[in-house]
Amino acid sequence: MGNAAMNAVILACSSMARQAAAAQKKMGTNYPMRCVDRRYHAEPKEMRLQLIQALAEISGEFDTALVAMGFCGGSWESVRVPVRVVAPRVDDCITLLLNTDGAPHENLKEPGHIYIRDTDTGRYSLEGLRGSVCERYGREQGLALFDKWFESYTHADIIETGTYDSRAEDFFAQARRGAEITRCELRHVPGSNIVLEKLVSGRWDDLFVVAEAGETLTRDRFFPRTERG
Repeated sequence: MGNAAMNAVILACSSMARQAAAAQKKMGTNYPMRCVDRRYHAEPKEMRLQLIQALAEISGEFDTALVAMGFCGGSWESVRVPVRVVAPRVDDCITLLLNTDGAPHENLKEPGHIYIRDTDTGRYSLEGLRGSVCERYGREQGLALFDKWFESYTHADIIETGTYDSRAEDFFAQARRGAEITRCELRHVPGSNIVLEKLVSGRWDDLFVVAEAGETLTRDRFFPRTERG
């Protein structure tokens, strides 16, 4: 359990900032938030460096970092933390949002499914991704590459967390275009914000890894081998 008197900050991937804010509003907390740009997700080693830098900046002001993101491709591997770090034991932010029971789940994604959330718009939409690939490789090669990336996908799932309007006209239209260009069936799937609600309210059970200042985070700290089989 968390300490009500702790001097905490939320360290969030920018893609999770709105969800973290919604969790705080619901749970009645008001921790400041520091964000790391989601674009670093493309390269976990770079995201790791950004997290180390953010923790160094946080350490002079706060004693606890509440992490609004997952392990995310190894971004937390071998990170020595200068403050207490509390992080959800999930493989990435999609599993975090798909969690509806508040129990530990390393990975809730289904093979062949693309997942869409409130921040997957503009450059981060499927349409935006295709445009970026075409800009980088030329239209013909870009389209071929994009099609190859998504040829094994069958579903495009909008995660309904209850924190945004998943059927808003502009958002849904963009999601529908993404499903069309990836030849996927568009649908809504249940999700929730329970993980971040537990995080900000200090209900740190088996769903979270708690590393004290000076300790080092590893994949085994997030997902003990006995659980992974």
